[in-house]
Amino acid sequence: MSDIALVQPPLEDFYLTGKRTVPYGLLALAAALEKRGFSVTLVDALATAKNKIIPRPSAMDYLEPHFGRPDRSPFALFHHYRHFGYSFAHVAELVSRSGAFLVGISSLFTPYHEAALETARIIKKRLPTCKIVVGGHHATVLPEAVMACAAVDFVLRGEAENSLPRLAALVRQDRETAEEALSAIPGLVWRRPTGVIEPAAPAVVDDLDAQPPPAVHLLKSSFYRRHGRAGAVIVASRGCPLRCSYCAVSAAGGPPYRRRSLAGVMVEIERAICGQGAGFIDFEDENLSLDRGWFMELLAALARLRRDHVFELRAMNGLFPPSLDEPMIAAMAAAGFRTLNLAVGSFAPEQLARFRRPDVGRAHDRVLELCRDQGLEAVSYLIAGAPGQTALVTLSDLLHLLPQPTLAGLSIYYPAPGSLDYERAAAGGLLPSRYALLRSTALPLDQPQCRRLESVTLLRLSRIINFIKSLRNLGQPLPAPEPYSSPAAVLELSADDRPEGGRRLLSWFLADGVIRGVTPAGEVYAHPTAIHLTRRLIEAIAKTGS
Repeated sequence: MSDIALVQPPLEDFYLTGKRTVPYGLLALAAALEKRGFSVTLVDALATAKNKIIPRPSAMDYLEPHFGRPDRSPFALFHHYRHFGYSFAHVAELVSRSGAFLVGISSLFTPYHEAALETARIIKKRLPTCKIVVGGHHATVLPEAVMACAAVDFVLRGEAENSLPRLAALVRQDRETAEEALSAIPGLVWRRPTGVIEPAAPAVVDDLDAQPPPAVHLLKSSFYRRHGRAGAVIVASRGCPLRCSYCAVSAAGGPPYRRRSLAGVMVEIERAICGQGAGFIDFEDENLSLDRGWFMELLAALARLRRDHVFELRAMNGLFPPSLDEPMIAAMAAAGFRTLNLAVGSFAPEQLARFRRPDVGRAHDRVLELCRDQGLEAVSYLIAGAPGQTALVTLSDLLHLLPQPTLAGLSIYYPAPGSLDYERAAAGGLLPSRYALLRSTALPLDQPQCRRLESVTLLRLSRIINFIKSLRNLGQPLPAPEPYSSPAAVLELSADDRPEGGRRLLSWFLADGVIRGVTPAGEVYAHPTAIHLTRRLIEAIAKTGS
């Protein structure tokens, strides 16, 4: 039995990257609660391989031409829509077993808010006497929308390590209706008996080092393993001093930028490596390398730790290329980085200006040279389909990456509430009709500068470019263009011959620019394709010979 249950809800989408779902924020909250004497149960609905195919929401019917048929080719995107994690009923059962008087539910991403609210409704039905509080980014930027759900009693905006224990104390004392006490809790949004919602500004934790380390003992660590060893997530700083238009965590409207002390970060890392046997550590900071002096000290400490322990480091949220230089990249290699995730956005000056980012092109290309010298791999992340961003600009970005030793990571833009580009999309009448459509997989914007067909074509072209790079790495030449002449073509794509099947598909693509898929039965079919984009890629391949 526990006083408080913290819940990471299930989610529904076309795919899920399980290694990115460690509920670090809930673990931090659990530690803050335990420090103040509360017992905590963590219900992590995503700490399971369970998933099932469910009907795609009818609001996504416009995706049928693009994702309607299964595709087993190397250029495949999405097909089945799935429920990932435990069922809502099972989550409610686990919470009920805990006997918690207060249930905290994470609602991080707006597209998945419906799953968070459904979790709240089913828990409240199963455990009607409990109080439910929702937090996370979605709840922070759209608290009224969350409070519109009758099952939700409170919203905590912003950082809740100090606020949640205070709320828990009130609820335990049956004083959750004491208006003066509620008003004194930072970030707390609550409902008066009249139904009026009392707002509050997001809370900010001033002293990150005063917080206890995350309660990792509550985590189902056996699920979050990589290559047979435990994985760990570290957040060494919060906020970001940059002002990128597409980001809701930027200095333009997000929380202030703060760093933890080097000693505090290393205590957490050493506990993960020495105590939990972690072999993979991901820094989830928005911008890990911006403070050069602090970061170099961290890398030196990690390099010392590697004398006695083997581990790999990653910064999956992306690194800002202009912040990286030769000594830093050498230090990153020595500390345990093997792949650098480079946050580019775009190389085009006009698009960088729109994104409110400085020029990253020359710095990015120099970083790739330094990665080669240090034996590091790289992934370069681009954005497509943002408000006002043309399809040809994104194609130019992809062509810039074509000859370079880096994978192309293309993300279809999704409007993040709280960001400048969300406001731009709203002002231009571009936002989709439902919050659930604000996700990359739903191709959310269909605008004159980049139609939905162009967005999905660009995404497939990034897959083709990466396949070409894989051939190059294997020392294999590009296949010669081959006319596609058989509408009844069958292409077997077993696990062993999938690369060879990809070469055949690529040869047809190089001949006519049509992107094709392959069903599980081997039937070849054509995806809807923006031919004017594919022809430009084919021309570039012909010029470079790669």
